[in-house]
Parts: sequence; C-alpha cells; structure tokens
Amino acid sequence: MKTDHDFMRLALDMAGTAKGKTNPNPMVGAVVVKDGQIVGTGIHRKAGEPHAEVHAFRMAGEHAKGATLYVTLEPCSHYGKTPPCAILVKDSGVKRVVIAMEDPNPQVAGRGIRLLREAGIEVEVGVLEEESKRLNERFVHNMLTGRPFVISKAAMTLDGKIAAYNGHSKWVTGEEARKNVHELRHQTDAILVGINTVLADNPRLTTRLETGAGKNPVRVILDSELRTPLDALLTDCSEASTWIAAASDADPVKAKALEEKGVEILLLSRNEHGLDLKELLAEIYQKGITDIIVEGGSRVNSAFLREGLIDKFIVYIAPKILGGLHSLTPFAGSDPERMGEAVDLRIEKIEQYGEDLCLTAYPKN
Repeated sequence: MKTDHDFMRLALDMAGTAKGKTNPNPMVGAVVVKDGQIVGTGIHRKAGEPHAEVHAFRMAGEHAKGATLYVTLEPCSHYGKTPPCAILVKDSGVKRVVIAMEDPNPQVAGRGIRLLREAGIEVEVGVLEEESKRLNERFVHNMLTGRPFVISKAAMTLDGKIAAYNGHSKWVTGEEARKNVHELRHQTDAILVGINTVLADNPRLTTRLETGAGKNPVRVILDSELRTPLDALLTDCSEASTWIAAASDADPVKAKALEEKGVEILLLSRNEHGLDLKELLAEIYQKGITDIIVEGGSRVNSAFLREGLIDKFIVYIAPKILGGLHSLTPFAGSDPERMGEAVDLRIEKIEQYGEDLCLTAYPKN
C-alpha cells in the first residue's frame, strides 16, 4: 500500500526533470491519486507554460472528483502568466490536497492553502518538506533574499590545488567530471569568471552536452579595468550573451569597442576590496538572473567568500597530488591566523564521476 510519502516522492522526482527550464519559476510536480491508483501526473515544464496541476488534472479528467492531489509546492493564488492554480484545484472536485511546502513567494505565502481549506478541502502541508525546499533552493533563496543563488564551483587535486604556480590548469579532473560541469551550466542562468581566467584560458564558457547543444548561460566577467581583449572568445556573442562588470570609471573608449561587438557593460561602484559584488548581484537579478555559477580563480572565489555571498559549494576532487608552495588553491585572500576563522560547511552529498569525487556542501550558517 503506497503512502503519502511515496506519491510525494514521485511528484518530487518528476519535478526535478525540469531543472534549469523553469527559471525564474520553481520546479513543481503534481500527482492525482484515486482509490490508491494514479490517475493524473504533471510537471511545470517551462516558465510561462501551464503549471503542474493543469497537466495533472487534464490527464485525470473526471477521475479527479473525490481524489487526492499531491503537489510539491503550494498552488499559486495570484494571476501571473497563468491563472491561479488554487482556483483550479478548488474547482476540480478533489477532496484532499497534500502539499510538500508553503510557497515563499509573498504573493502566495499561504493564501493558496487558505483558499482550499475555506472551500472545505482537507489540506495537509509538510510531507517531504525539506526535500522540496532543497529541490527549489534557488527559488526559495530568490524569494527570501531578492538576489541570485550563488554556486561556487571548483576543481582541485587531492592536495587542494586548482592550477600550477603559472596558472596552468588543463586538466585537473577527468572527462566524466567535465561532462557533469556542462550539465550544471545547462541548468543555470549565468556563469562568472574573473579577467585573469579570460587572459589565461580564453574560455568560451558555453554548454556542450552529449545529447546536443544545451542552454548556454549568460557569461559574466569581472573586469574592473576592461582588460578583456577584443578578440577574446567571450566577445563572440552569437552563442551566448556576455556581460562585463567594470568599474564606473573604466575607459569609455574600450567600453564602446566591446559594446560594438555585442558585449553589455555593467558599470559598478568600487569598495575597499574591488568591485561591489552585492551591487553586481542586485543588478543581474533585476536583469533576470536567478542563479549563477562562480567558476573564477582563487581571487574571485575569495572575494565572494569574504562577502558571505556563496550559497552552495560544488567541489570536484581529482586523485592527483600537484604539490608546490606556490601552486594555486581555490581560495586566496589574506592568511588566517587561527583555524577558528575557517568557514564551516555541511557536506550534503558525495558523488563520483569517473575517477573524480564531487562534493556538494552548504555554509552551516
């Protein structure tokens, strides 16, 4: 006999298949069950398209009457690009609704649940709630902070080196790990590097999947003095957009030359450490970026860490020892004096790609 947890687990697994396609909306899965049998399923496939409940009820048809709806997020109660799902659920004839988590969107935030209960529908909230929050960590973060979800991605050797002393870093990890990075890019709105990475590696920062061309993230370059060469691969905007974050007093002539190639220049304030990263995140969030991968070198990584702006760490560890007193590590910055100055992390997951390990961790605070 399947339980509420079993049906909600199915809804969550289904929702996760749309990762990277629903931004800025959340991933949502819905399952309609009657007399222990699944009569309808649906997911939110893409932003602007019908929500999960719509697809599930279309499949269920008349079988929805007297059934139970399992949905991973509280049905919306406001008009956006689509009508309110809470009204659809109310009118469907279901007698019970099981919801994983309340919607953190201030436009919903319990209103959908209240509408259903006032209609006499039995509503249970909190089944696999933590799993639902983790699935939609980007969306939850966006709603609570009003800024993009920042992922720090690094590839290092077993002794914690990301490159030789001269910056040479191809390749730290193997092919399977690099394929996984492209999946990560495919799921994310933007990717950020510093100017030193551009000068050293001349990367494209596009997505290449085995199944074909994936979604290319917006490429963001931290380049306060506009040192990006006009012939850098990132200035070719035919495949993906490129935004360069520069200081407000940067050379306007160089800015114009880059803009003529299709690059967008974001002029930012400076602080004592360099460009104002909080200002950058606020600006790109207003431009529609809901999550971003920081793939910078040790200085860029350190700048985000120092400001407390990293929300998730993904670290690939290769079974190699590079050694060297001056080999580069993932995070630079000033030298701490005590171990108590370390940023405490909670490891969520350990995976293996080929011979390389991949650790996913979050700040404990």
